[in-house]
Amino acid sequence: MLDNFFNPKSIAVIGASKTPGKVGHDILKNIIQYGYDGAVYPINPGADEILGRKAYPLLQDVPDKIDLAIVVIPSKNVPDIIGQCGAKGIDSAIVITAGFRESGIEGSKLETELINKAREAGVRFIGPNCLGMIDTHSKVNASFAAGMPAKGNIGFFSQSGALCLAILDRALPDEIGFSKFISMGNKADISDIDIMLALAEDENTKVILGYIEGVGDGRRFMEVAAEVSRKKPVIILKSGITSAGAKAASSHTGALAGREAAFDSAFKQSGVIRVDTINELFNYAVAFANQPLPKGPNIAIITNS
Repeated sequence: MLDNFFNPKSIAVIGASKTPGKVGHDILKNIIQYGYDGAVYPINPGADEILGRKAYPLLQDVPDKIDLAIVVIPSKNVPDIIGQCGAKGIDSAIVITAGFRESGIEGSKLETELINKAREAGVRFIGPNCLGMIDTHSKVNASFAAGMPAKGNIGFFSQSGALCLAILDRALPDEIGFSKFISMGNKADISDIDIMLALAEDENTKVILGYIEGVGDGRRFMEVAAEVSRKKPVIILKSGITSAGAKAASSHTGALAGREAAFDSAFKQSGVIRVDTINELFNYAVAFANQPLPKGPNIAIITNS
């Protein structure tokens, strides 16, 4: 289902920029500099060429097939461009742009318009309001993160772009390897449920990490988590443990942090390992990534104390 996100043969960056420091420039630069060998099409009506690649004024001007669109344009124009993606035959998009549900009532209306337009156009999308996505095995860095994690077998998804950056900052110096690194943003279309199912089937992923601020369909989340955790370890860091955390989660992506006792119970029933800190998340990740799951139940533990 998500193959064109993880293994695209061609990528269009809609809103690509010639100006270093702008998100549209940094994403295009990351796609090019980390070894992606597919076709890359910058879309910008004010440029003939960006970073050595021919630029096109409009998406429809690209003569070739495009598998994945990265959208970095003002929020009010995003629904229309998603419609253009559908008309061009693009079925996968990553909407980096912010200014949707997380920004208030008008943004929430715009997000609903985006969802409806994407359904009409037959486009699945990650985001909006996200950092982007990285697949180290196909060398796709469709994000504006500063750096590319080492190739590995840890699949990570997060509702928070800021936490993605914190995880990358921690992982890069220690060369902790990831298979896929996915910032979900507002989860307006593709959700943690979709990502877990995809990572469960991904041969490059051995352990699944996630950061969530809330769950839309709790019953379906539990069903999928129970299914996936039988195949691979699923470790989740959830925000909102304190009242301050719950308020922060609500203002951040529009998610309402759920009651913690309910989440604890749901995680335990579905085989999810819950952690409370980034340190715990890393400790579990490294342990499961490097150690085969014991068949049990006859396990001996030796300590130095």
